[in-house]
Amino acid sequence: MSQRVIRVAELATTKDKAGLLPVSPATIWRWVRTGKFPKPFKLGDAITVWDASAVEEFIAKRSGGTTQ
Repeated sequence: MSQRVIRVAELATTKDKAGLLPVSPATIWRWVRTGKFPKPFKLGDAITVWDASAVEEFIAKRSGGTTQ
């Protein structure tokens, strides 16, 4: 089984691109610091990612849905 990962550029929305969530990168990092969003992990010195299933679970919990 391979783990799916997602980067902040795919998660956050910017003025040039819609992301998975309608919030800025700064909001994602604020949520991480306060424990509201799953913690990321490093793949390398300049590569930080989130487990895609943890992000999907976060979204499902807030939308009232369930994960599969």
